[in-house]
Amino acid sequence: MVILGLTGGIACGKSAVAALLAAQGVPVVDADQGAREVVAPGSDGLAAVVAEFGVAVLAPDETLDRKRLGERVFGDATARQRLNAILHPRIAQWSAERFLALAAEGHPFALYEAALLVENGAHRAMGGLIVVTARPEVQSARLMARDGIDAAAAQARIDAQWPLAEKVAVATEVIDNSGDREALRAQVDELHARLVAAFLQPGS
Repeated sequence: MVILGLTGGIACGKSAVAALLAAQGVPVVDADQGAREVVAPGSDGLAAVVAEFGVAVLAPDETLDRKRLGERVFGDATARQRLNAILHPRIAQWSAERFLALAAEGHPFALYEAALLVENGAHRAMGGLIVVTARPEVQSARLMARDGIDAAAAQARIDAQWPLAEKVAVATEVIDNSGDREALRAQVDELHARLVAAFLQPGS
């Protein structure tokens, strides 16, 4: 089974692309879902996070308080590295188990949706990389509307990521999501047809 990476800039719409492809029967493994599941209540991942950062990162219902944890590691590179050392191996294991199951079911290809595929070099081990982009002014407007922030805050979040051009440079497919939903759907339909032609064996 071929694993294709799916990534993009913040507020560019990679999850929308994933949803459209999933609706056409393409299996999608979402790293964000894995990040939530590996710190679910009762998990060894949550226990490890609490052991490292203290019970203050727990909400009253004993779940992980993501906002508080984010505040704890934001701007602290060492703390962020300690958190990543806990989360990343567990997310990788969670994802690998899902890809093995999909391969056993006979799927010819699947998507791995993750924000940092290029930053961490994971795209190099994949059979292709789909990057979702949008024009800067569209990206900023969507981010402001989505998160209820002003233009300066939106730009700061965009600037904190790798430039989209660096992701596009290593992409095998690029989806420009600067337009409306129908324009996006048309591009995704074309992409799906190319993926089927490339990876679906005749008669399968």
